[in-house]
Amino acid sequence: MTSLLHPASPFSLASRESLRTRTFLPNRSCSRIAAPNGVRCNVGDPLKYANGKPSTPLLKTEEMAPNFLATETHLVNATTKNDTRLRIFSGTANPALSQEIACNMGLELGKIKIKRFADGEIYVQLQESVRGCDVYLVQPTCPPANENLMELLIMIDACRRASAKNITAVIPYFGYARADRKTQGRESIAAKLVANLITEAGANRVLACDLHSGQSMGYFDIPVDHVYGQPVILDYLASKTICSDDLVVVSPDVGGVARARAFAKKLSDAPLAIVDKRRHGHNVAEVMNLIGDVKGKVAVMVDDMIDTAGTITKGAALLHQEGAREVYACSTHAVFSPPAIERLSSGLFQEVIITNTIPVSEQNYFPQLTVLSVANLLGETIWRVHDDCSGVFEPFSTLGID
Repeated sequence: MTSLLHPASPFSLASRESLRTRTFLPNRSCSRIAAPNGVRCNVGDPLKYANGKPSTPLLKTEEMAPNFLATETHLVNATTKNDTRLRIFSGTANPALSQEIACNMGLELGKIKIKRFADGEIYVQLQESVRGCDVYLVQPTCPPANENLMELLIMIDACRRASAKNITAVIPYFGYARADRKTQGRESIAAKLVANLITEAGANRVLACDLHSGQSMGYFDIPVDHVYGQPVILDYLASKTICSDDLVVVSPDVGGVARARAFAKKLSDAPLAIVDKRRHGHNVAEVMNLIGDVKGKVAVMVDDMIDTAGTITKGAALLHQEGAREVYACSTHAVFSPPAIERLSSGLFQEVIITNTIPVSEQNYFPQLTVLSVANLLGETIWRVHDDCSGVFEPFSTLGID
């Protein structure tokens, strides 16, 4: 049986394993070592997924380079230095992911007070000093989008007024990203408006994951680090016993061809198929025909998000009609607006693979659902931004950090 991943692929299991073990660079490797046996982070129950369960990292001194562990004094100084410079705070949108990111980095979440008044107004107060610090605010603008966006803006303003040196908005899911252009007259471009709001609130940098379209980065007048959840999903698919000769990557619409093509190249340069659809209204899609051959093959549908699941389920139905043996759905962002759960659990999919950029409530779980974690990916990116590093060397060149 042919290997699923091409041997030279940067997304091979070996290279991704090195990503997991190389999360800590030398000048930060000593930052949270408090005892010879290492530091264990306590991750709460919300992080325990049936599939793709994130592991609890254990940092051991034996794994560190000897040159950087010369004296105990160096250890203490490094701890003090890093602790005073780097702060991670979580909003209320996805606290489980924030906790997991901090845990993978060997840090603790900063203390912050967020509450809502009786009239719905949001109150934010930092419970510790951030003067002169590099602050990272983890807050996806997922549903309810307006509430979470406003909370992020107030968090940024609180950090700016507390004299933070640098403020980075870590946005695993960027809401309003689909409103990135005018398709009809007299429409707004909400993605640009949101970018302006974040910039004017006081953010110095944005870290986003799988933006709906690349041009959204140009809407910001501040640096944007754009990372992809693709490596996490590729790792999981590589662990499955699927023959590469039976594999075909499917784009659910013409707009996602570039994304699907890049995904297919990492899967032994698998063939590509395209579902042609005609949209008659917002959140309403109609599948017309299929470009490509899927008969007798395992079809992997790739998209950046699943909202109402209309597009991807109609595409899956078409793939079965054209003779596909199995259909997998892969997406970074699980928005899951009704009636997405009913559509996805209808039996069309062998498996629905998503990441935890958006929290999935317990009532939205179904047997075919697999949740993978992007915490290590975002944590490594935060470290590299904090240390002014880039992603030019393997295995970090695939992170999209420039």
